[in-house]
Amino acid sequence: MIHLALKDVGVSYGTRLVLSGVDAADLHGGEVVALIGANAAGKSSLFRRIAGLAGGEGSVTMGGESRIAGRAAPRCCYLPQDTAVNAVLSVYESILLALKQGGSWSVSDAELQQIDGVLRDLEIEDLAFRPLSELSGGQRQLVSIAQTLAREPDILLLDEPTSALDLHRQFEVLSLVRRLARERGMLVLVSIHDLNQALRFADRVMVLAQARLIAMGDPRAIVTPALLDQVYGVRARVETLAGGEPYVLVEGSSRQAG
Repeated sequence: MIHLALKDVGVSYGTRLVLSGVDAADLHGGEVVALIGANAAGKSSLFRRIAGLAGGEGSVTMGGESRIAGRAAPRCCYLPQDTAVNAVLSVYESILLALKQGGSWSVSDAELQQIDGVLRDLEIEDLAFRPLSELSGGQRQLVSIAQTLAREPDILLLDEPTSALDLHRQFEVLSLVRRLARERGMLVLVSIHDLNQALRFADRVMVLAQARLIAMGDPRAIVTPALLDQVYGVRARVETLAGGEPYVLVEGSSRQAG
């Protein structure tokens, strides 16, 4: 099984320390872990550290056997909040380019079927041969997700993947990601601001505040009124829907102005 371990992980940009002492020893394939916290809590920095794009203290260890035959080590793919696009490419070409990254330029029938499957899963087949320059922000975000999924990662890091999507698309994308995590034994870490989406789709949450990991575990146990006050400065209740799903209802700010 794929696994990821973080030991005393920190992130530094020059002399500025933005994250410190993050420990998570048992992140494993098949689960969705939501990173939550206020703006500038360090979520994107932690993703960059895991992906090897930022330096810092501690260690990041990836292990386990990939489900992709012949892959020597687990593949980690990171989808940042802001992605650059080559506007002259079509959607299909951009996904093919992402799939072939670092490999041979010969294209097999299996790879073409793989792209077709991703387009179908995200329900964007109708966009396949449209130029990226013609797409809306939400459509481009779906294409970026398709580019990442086409590479069949073992560990998938998604930084605010639904920020430009409408409610229907948010539900569809997060449902797909959770299903693929189960089916492929893929570990998914997703940064998300919508706590109700985190409660609905995540197996566990990691809460970042004041440059540290302050809580980790079952969302229903971790997301409490006390935590919402501490992390977000809001007065809120955690209610239960008729189907048994929890949801957060914000009543107001718990911080005095001034």
